[in-house]
Amino acid sequence: MHEMSLAENVLQIIEDAARKQKFTRVKTVWLEIGQLACVEKESMRFCFDAAMRGSIAEQARLEIVETAGCGQCVKCSLEIPLTALYEPCQNCGSYEICVSAP
Repeated sequence: MHEMSLAENVLQIIEDAARKQKFTRVKTVWLEIGQLACVEKESMRFCFDAAMRGSIAEQARLEIVETAGCGQCVKCSLEIPLTALYEPCQNCGSYEICVSAP
């Protein structure tokens, strides 16, 4: 389950920011997760709660913002949102889609 390592990395980012910005409590963590990232939201919530125990973010609420992927059709060059890999182009029906950053 890679969600645990992601949650531990989030904690590291929070602790680094706390040292630099001198804060001692975190109320909410907003985490943007792309639909193509293969991250299970409920697993992420469970791992987040476990990883935050005993830290300055122990009582923090996790807010997940889900974002669509983005791709460009090789045949017609249309840029399209992707909710899953291997979707056809909405314009021409081609499956030749290059996944890109939004």
